[in-house]
Amino acid sequence: MFSERFGKPVRLTDHAAKRMRERGIEMDILLDMLDNGTIKFKDETHFWAYKAYPERSDNMLCAAAIEGEAIIVKTVMHHFSEA
Repeated sequence: MFSERFGKPVRLTDHAAKRMRERGIEMDILLDMLDNGTIKFKDETHFWAYKAYPERSDNMLCAAAIEGEAIIVKTVMHHFSEA
């Protein structure tokens, strides 16, 4: 998987892959969050990518990630709030 926005490959931790399976989040949705969602940086490398998916009942989705040589997705959340 490759992020056009960041120009880097995307890797998942085991934890993120497990959460995606549990929450029915497909890879195309994760990539859409990373490439087209809102990005909020915590510091120079850690960030959240989130986006609303109105067709889902657990809206809004969020990926917590680290930017380095690749984008490492640490976890994926649902029912996320921007606040």
